[in-house]
Amino acid sequence: MTSEFAIAVHALVYLNHKQETLASEELAKNVCTNPARIRKVMAKLKKKDLIATKEGQNGGYHTSMEAADVNLAMIYDALETEAVCPSWKSGNPDMDCMVASGMADIMDDIYGQLNEVCREKLSQITIEDIDRKIFQGKKGKGK
Repeated sequence: MTSEFAIAVHALVYLNHKQETLASEELAKNVCTNPARIRKVMAKLKKKDLIATKEGQNGGYHTSMEAADVNLAMIYDALETEAVCPSWKSGNPDMDCMVASGMADIMDDIYGQLNEVCREKLSQITIEDIDRKIFQGKKGKGK
């Protein structure tokens, strides 16, 4: 999974908490990244209708769905990412050795299963759940 996932979740929780239209600069400040990264991630969320945008002065991003209706699997899907995505594979399918020639396919199956399990778990967690965990029992901790 990439940092885009953390950026997207953070931004959606913050938008839900603020309940107003926020510019990429303000989101970037809260997420601790730069506005260009925010815009890149938010474009993917907008494409899947997880957020809405407002043009012009006082424009920016705002929620388009209730926090209870947005689960992390929806974000995962919008970003077109995988939880486990190795950048390298061991072995070589053209080698004479059964281990070397078969390992990549076996590992791909394992990674696929891990991605399915991860996506299922993400579908059980909503933006509302995260918001609740953050603010549960925390009084006076800022905005």
